Amino acid sequence: MASTFERICHFSRNKTHAPHLSTYSCDTTILHNPIRVYSSCMNRPKPSGKRVRVVLMTQVIGPLDYRLPDWMDADVGSVVVVPLGPRKMLGVIWDEGVFGDEAVDEARLRNVIEVADVPPIQPGLRRLVDWVTDYYLSSHAAVLRMVLSASAALSSGGTITEYRPSGVEPARLTPQRAAALDALVDAQGLVRELAEQAGVSEAVIRGLVKVGALEPVSVSIDAPFAAPDPDHEHPPLSDLQEAAAAVMRDAVRGGRFEPIVLDGVTGSGKTETYFEAVAEALRMGKQVLVLLPEIALTQPFLQRFEARFGVEPATWHSGMKQSQRRRTWRGVAEGRVQVVAGARSALFLPFANPGLIVVDEAHEISFKQEDGVRYHARDVAVMRGKFEGFPVVLASATPALESRHMVAIGRYKGLAIPSRFGAAKLPRIEAIDLTQDPPERGTWIAPTLLKALQERLERGEQSLLFLNRRGYAPLTLCRNCGHRFQCPQLHRMDGRAPPRPPPRLPPLRPCDAAARGLPRMRCGGCAGTVRPRGRTDQRRSAQIFPRSAHRGCDL
Repeated sequence: MASTFERICHFSRNKTHAPHLSTYSCDTTILHNPIRVYSSCMNRPKPSGKRVRVVLMTQVIGPLDYRLPDWMDADVGSVVVVPLGPRKMLGVIWDEGVFGDEAVDEARLRNVIEVADVPPIQPGLRRLVDWVTDYYLSSHAAVLRMVLSASAALSSGGTITEYRPSGVEPARLTPQRAAALDALVDAQGLVRELAEQAGVSEAVIRGLVKVGALEPVSVSIDAPFAAPDPDHEHPPLSDLQEAAAAVMRDAVRGGRFEPIVLDGVTGSGKTETYFEAVAEALRMGKQVLVLLPEIALTQPFLQRFEARFGVEPATWHSGMKQSQRRRTWRGVAEGRVQVVAGARSALFLPFANPGLIVVDEAHEISFKQEDGVRYHARDVAVMRGKFEGFPVVLASATPALESRHMVAIGRYKGLAIPSRFGAAKLPRIEAIDLTQDPPERGTWIAPTLLKALQERLERGEQSLLFLNRRGYAPLTLCRNCGHRFQCPQLHRMDGRAPPRPPPRLPPLRPCDAAARGLPRMRCGGCAGTVRPRGRTDQRRSAQIFPRSAHRGCDL
């Protein structure tokens, strides 16, 4: 800027250096305002517009101030493209007062380049981002990446080209091409998606496209979703189900925040019960989110939803294609998608008019995000309902202790369905005391349980045994009173195998007591015989049922 100012003054004093220019004069106002000189020389209008704070989609740099030109129409929450050095970055205009950084001088602000053609992020969702950032010690950029996870949805509508098998076998069928065609029998997607699904490189897929084995298909990226019908099917409800459904319907009608714990035993019809709350939200024109703990549960849920409402809901999970994610994200943001069934990441979708969140199987540990931003979807769902003012239903046959405590102190409302629907009966549960019904020497199963297993085997029925440990995990127990002993040297369970050492390190040696296996000793309490116990799961099952078909599964 200073060099421009000096050059202009030099031309005004010595016109011989620029004979092709007209007479120059040095105005005193220009001398004292180099910014004006620079602007007039570059033939640009004087910078104008309001200052906005933009959260960039990078964790390296925090929020920065930019200038929103007067000809741009954008509000707080708008998704924008801004310059960052020589690059263009995606960001969101954020609320004032959230960040306490000192404001940058107006002359140093750079203009916002573009405003994305998507609805702004709603105030409730922005407040949720602030809360997740503060509560889980994360950054705004990391949380916003979950909100704007479908970056392709920020572009305008149109069509994209996907590929699917054409039935034509290529003349040159390499092993990679053969494996890809076998894996993509009923598949359709982009080149990258098909390569990931088939486990081959993108070059193999492009080669199949070139020889005609894969044909292009034009797909509309903003095709509308079918609207669910809340009155499509009315299944009969029991008195307990109807009472619980009435409470949830009233909460939806009230349009207020109210966390509800739906505690129903297995087979009590919790899904059909909270479907009544979903139907009420649909009648009011509200959007609904149903969180499921696993992708594997999505398909059975979709079938039950279609039987109740006539169509399947929109889905959201990591296994979706890019075009599907874009279609769902944009439909949710524009209010065209009324119900979404998805995994925990669906919690950050930008719903235009949310009216209900249902967390199915709310006790499941898979609702905890362990990588990236670490959060618990059950708790974040409750906070989103609080910030945006709608009820949240936590449905479970075994509610978490935290949820039970909230019900006990009156913060959550508890609804119970203690019996199964119709004529279905709960199974009989019995506890077996191994000190009163001890297993035979050399075995580990009580005679009562062994007899029941043999009876099921003779009738051709199946049995399932859950073990609390897998592999080799010996214990040291008293055969009479069941007391479990601890190692006097290592202050841990004696007889337990030492941890597996890392590679290239000398193996760890157990203490002397563990190495000896504590051979035949007496319990100090009852003078009973103490023995180390424990076998691998496979060896246990082989000893009990040597001629029967059995399988082990580590979960």
